[in-house]
Amino acid sequence: MFDLNHYWAIDVLINIYSTNFVLAKYLIKLMTNKLKLYNYWNQLYPHLPADKLDVFISNISVSDKKEVSKGWFKDAIVYSLYVNLYNEDFNGLTEKLDYIKNLGINCLWLLPILQSPMRDAGFDISKYDRIRPSLLGLSDESTRDDQEVVFGSFLEEAHKRGIRVIFDVAINHTSDEHPWFIDSQKKDVNEYTDYYIWSDKPDKYRDARILFKGIEKSNWEKLDDKYYFHRFFSFQPDLNYRNPDVLLAMTRNLLYWQKNGVDGFRADAIPYLWKEDGTNCENLEMTHIIVKFFRAALEYVNPETLLLAEACQEPKEVVKYLGNNDECHAAYHFPLMPMIYKSIASANSEPIKHILSNAFTPEISDSNQWFTFLRVHDELSLELVYVSEEDRKYIYDSYCHDASWDFRVGEGISARLSELMQKNVDKIGLAYSIMLTLLGTPVIYYGDEFGKLNDKKYYYNQIKQTGKDDTRFLVRGKIDWMNVEQDLKKEDNFHSQVFSMISSMLNTRKDFTSFGRGDLNFIDVVADKPHEILSYVRKYLDEKILVLNNLSAEKQLLKTPLPDNNLAVLNMNGFVMANDDIILEAHGFAWLLVI
Repeated sequence: MFDLNHYWAIDVLINIYSTNFVLAKYLIKLMTNKLKLYNYWNQLYPHLPADKLDVFISNISVSDKKEVSKGWFKDAIVYSLYVNLYNEDFNGLTEKLDYIKNLGINCLWLLPILQSPMRDAGFDISKYDRIRPSLLGLSDESTRDDQEVVFGSFLEEAHKRGIRVIFDVAINHTSDEHPWFIDSQKKDVNEYTDYYIWSDKPDKYRDARILFKGIEKSNWEKLDDKYYFHRFFSFQPDLNYRNPDVLLAMTRNLLYWQKNGVDGFRADAIPYLWKEDGTNCENLEMTHIIVKFFRAALEYVNPETLLLAEACQEPKEVVKYLGNNDECHAAYHFPLMPMIYKSIASANSEPIKHILSNAFTPEISDSNQWFTFLRVHDELSLELVYVSEEDRKYIYDSYCHDASWDFRVGEGISARLSELMQKNVDKIGLAYSIMLTLLGTPVIYYGDEFGKLNDKKYYYNQIKQTGKDDTRFLVRGKIDWMNVEQDLKKEDNFHSQVFSMISSMLNTRKDFTSFGRGDLNFIDVVADKPHEILSYVRKYLDEKILVLNNLSAEKQLLKTPLPDNNLAVLNMNGFVMANDDIILEAHGFAWLLVI
């Protein structure tokens, strides 16, 4: 086993350091990550030898990158999409790369693309090393080499345009059609028997809440004469990370895609990896060790690979998944999203200010980042874990305009942004102004840039296919590009109005570093109703930007908060400035460069 304390290693490093500082840093980083892997292994499996880890490490091919870009994801504008729903397959997506680039996007988040029976939109993975052949324009008989050619060509075209690519990996569970699970359920003991959590009785982990309330009645599913554990749908059995083979197998899968050029991974359902009786089986210490193992392995090969945590928890819990720069690089800020909606509905800036205060959102390292969003493929979540009962009811009553949008019995709303805002272009623009200029890396959900609506046809078809009445299907659905392109040519069309406003904001956002890396300082304004104005300054190095958002449906007259500075308009809607007087129309906003 390698030991950094060996005198020969130190002597070598000293000699290298004296001649090549960059190379020395690179080698030290490699050695450090290697030692970390052994350390995490010993914490997870203290009674097991490390011979399997020895073999695993010996088979890793290490990148020769010595210089690393510092936090490319902090300057990203992310566009989230389903490949098949966006434009049929990867060939169709490649055709839209110029459109995506012209929007101001420099990172694609591909929603599940791996092999799957598609009972949960691809989050039920049946093979981790294969993309669904239909997405590649290939037959079911195609080989992995065939896959690598088509997918590699797409990645090359995206990277040519300065667009990085990340995709979803469900690391907590698989499909019940995965070969691991098929072998695991066999009566004869085999190498996959312990890949999942089996029990003779459904009496373990009683304190683990049912995540899909109203859809699933239990976390246990009976199969023949025994039960298996699952936190999500019953056809998604949880993996057993107490088995070291599971950890190594999942890590190999991540490394395979890293080797093939993927820029990062969205780690789905990350809080649930480890289970302990007598706990709620969320955010456990060993879960964090598993994440550290993934990070160290990925960094050992290529330190630029992003690991993004999907942890639907309060920020004080989520920041733990950032660790000490040794777990995920970034995480979603889930509670900010519903508070943006509440602030707009109540015409009050306090919900946003409170959620971003140090009392609720801990400070994070400059090496880490929050990811923010208005809508994604999931519901507008209102779980008690991040908003109060009063907040939940208020947001639900304000935005659930149709009873069919309900998700999990009042815990969420399944509707597109345009539906939630009742096709009010100014309110849609305001919501985007807030999300794009507050802290973090913004995520744009496909179709929202032109006001895509709920897709009822897709919803009903998915119910037939999956057998589950999952209202989240409403916010998915295909894009009819022929109709969209016709709509975008009409100036008075709702979709063209939304597109004009959102695309303009995205292209402004990408040109200013302050939005992704700068400090955020809320400021007070002089106005008749100052609480209805959300105002703040974003500052990074010598760049300083003032943002003003009118949360109300009424015109607001205010004094400029920075009377001693010259201000240049970067982007705006419903904004007029005369000397020190500012007019913001209903739901108007302004982004102003401080000169």
